[in-house]
Amino acid sequence: MTMIYNSPADFTEDATRGFVDLHSDRLRLVPGGVVRRRRSMKPKVAVIYGGGSGHYPAFAGVVGPGMGDGAVIGNLFTSPSTVQAYSVARAASSGAGVVISYGNYAGDVMNFGLAGERLTAEGIETRQLVITDDIASAPPAQSSKRRGIAGDFVVFKILGAAAERGDDLDEVVRLGLRANAATFSLGVAFAGCTFPGAREPHFTVPEGKMGLGLGIHGEPGLEDIDWMPADELAALLVGRLLSERPAGSGTRVAAILNGLGSTKYEELFLLWGHVAALLREAGLEVVAPEVGELVTSLDMAGVSLTLCWLDDELEALWLAPADTPAFRRGVLEGTAASATADEEAVEYFYSEPDVESPLGSEDSRVVGALVVDCLRAMQAVLHEREDELGRIDQVAGDGDHGRGMVRGVDCAVDAATAALATGWGAAGVLASAGDAWAEHAGGTSGVLWGAALRALGAGLGNEVTVVPADVAAAVERFVLAMTDLGKAELGDKTVIDAAVPFRDRLRLEIDAQASLSDAWSAAASEACRAAEETRVLSPRRGRARPLAERSIGHPDPGAVSFGMCAAAVGSLLRAREGETGS
Repeated sequence: MTMIYNSPADFTEDATRGFVDLHSDRLRLVPGGVVRRRRSMKPKVAVIYGGGSGHYPAFAGVVGPGMGDGAVIGNLFTSPSTVQAYSVARAASSGAGVVISYGNYAGDVMNFGLAGERLTAEGIETRQLVITDDIASAPPAQSSKRRGIAGDFVVFKILGAAAERGDDLDEVVRLGLRANAATFSLGVAFAGCTFPGAREPHFTVPEGKMGLGLGIHGEPGLEDIDWMPADELAALLVGRLLSERPAGSGTRVAAILNGLGSTKYEELFLLWGHVAALLREAGLEVVAPEVGELVTSLDMAGVSLTLCWLDDELEALWLAPADTPAFRRGVLEGTAASATADEEAVEYFYSEPDVESPLGSEDSRVVGALVVDCLRAMQAVLHEREDELGRIDQVAGDGDHGRGMVRGVDCAVDAATAALATGWGAAGVLASAGDAWAEHAGGTSGVLWGAALRALGAGLGNEVTVVPADVAAAVERFVLAMTDLGKAELGDKTVIDAAVPFRDRLRLEIDAQASLSDAWSAAASEACRAAEETRVLSPRRGRARPLAERSIGHPDPGAVSFGMCAAAVGSLLRAREGETGS
């Protein structure tokens, strides 16, 4: 268990601050993460890594010459926000474009993708490179759906080396894609990890078993198998990886035997002896193997094996020098670092109400005040049921949904209250709330709720008097924002399975001339019912997809939290109607 912390909510921020202090000669802190203290003297492609924290030395530990130019640091096991990704990439950019690389997780794909769009719109050409090395998470025919685990490190190394030698953006991306296509990983877990402040681990492994096909966000293995001695474990890992050997590959491989956080180095060395022998027996030459902790999962006990099939092009980059806080190889000569730190201020990039524009009308400010109260009602129920949401999420995810929703709604309430005090109406209040939620919560739910609240506000406006039909139309926009961004459909076992029934029932009730409180309460009941019915569904998207069998019989946490929020707002509207009679 992680025992050193002040506040669990501040763990990532506190740890990052200490890390940067320790390596202040190499790195500097910027909003959202870290970048190299010194920029290139001439334009070079900026390579940005990112994801949730809890994986050290990934991602901040491998920022430096020969590897990354910056790392975006999300909360524990939670994708960074769009704002964080934008901030770090902009700070690291030196004029030759940016490539952002990360594991294949829904929140990362959405947030980094949106950040890339913003950067490109500002004239900073930005590309995305999604890593898909985990062979347990999808069959070969669906390799694009695979997760990124310890193979992240191989792709990061190839990208960083190509950029450091001066390759242009197209070439850096080409090589990174080749590295990803040639990289395969498989892992086993012996025990689950524990969040700071948590009393129990995310998951447990039955006595005498191992979890095969682990994830790096505290996800359990895809199946529990009998414990086996080291030589048999080595045969299992090597055999599964060799079965996916790419057609036409040579005999040279880069290999990583990666510890997940609490498996001792001596255990890794022991296992490596068996792995190396099996690789040689298969006629393979292992090039510069790495054994140790490179992509961890807090204090998870477990190990993964990664193989990358090399050719002359990839091998040269794998062997190229690097000098970072956590990984060093060879000697870097003639690097293009400038002599002084680049201390250019980096501002957060998210939309706020323009205080010079007309503010909300009196009627809209009344609606804005109600919006703030509704957010506070959501805040109360999410705090009350945070642990419950976390437990639901642990079944087939990383267990952070409750914490992420609480973090998001807390920031949304603060931002909405400030916007209302400024004089904004419904749209300004909801835009501020949505932007704050997306920025501070991160993850899939953060970006979805952020975009949806902003869309809801756009539907209500800052000037017009709001009637029930306007609310129904605004909720249409709310749900459309979620579906457009997340690409989920009914039956995928996501928040959409509660949001769409809510939208449809609300429209039906309002069209039938029901009062807003009655219509909303009926729609909330429908959302809660639909969320409960997700128990029978098998997830087709998100982190729960690889653990589909475990998920069956349990509701989707995103759908459940949506139902909770909708019900809390419905209760508030009913109480207000009773007080005012309207």
